[in-house]
Amino acid sequence: MEVILKKDVQNIGEAGDIVNVKDGYARNYLLPQNLAEVATKGAKENREKNLARIKAKQEKLHAEALELAKKIEAIEVLEFSAKAGESGKLFGAITTKRLAEEIKAKAGVDIDRKTISLDAPINKLGNFNMQIKLTSKVKVSLSVKVTASEVLKEEVVEETDEK
Repeated sequence: MEVILKKDVQNIGEAGDIVNVKDGYARNYLLPQNLAEVATKGAKENREKNLARIKAKQEKLHAEALELAKKIEAIEVLEFSAKAGESGKLFGAITTKRLAEEIKAKAGVDIDRKTISLDAPINKLGNFNMQIKLTSKVKVSLSVKVTASEVLKEEVVEETDEK
């Protein structure tokens, strides 16, 4: 099915692009989420008329994303301290939600947790890399350092077969 994207869709295209997608993806996701419209003859003509406005809007969003990227890059390293076991494994993980909250606290920038991607889950002590995708063209990398606030002794629990 041929559709015109109203907003940027990851791995599909940018706003204003005409793309071919599977019918079910268009009907069940893109159209109900108002991310696209069916590329009819009238919609294509309308797109051509509004192409300059769409491109200006994209340039404005790109400029805003670059500004946010500068603020985020100023942080350089996010530091967390958490309870850990003797082996260095954390009690609980540091989630993308917590990372987004820390970025907001340090840089004053509100980031959607869904834009954050991690190389590996943050569930042990050490250094990690995260990437924030602000737009399809603007990405920011940050380092995350996790240290132990306190080291707790890990208890070994033996299971018995009592029925």
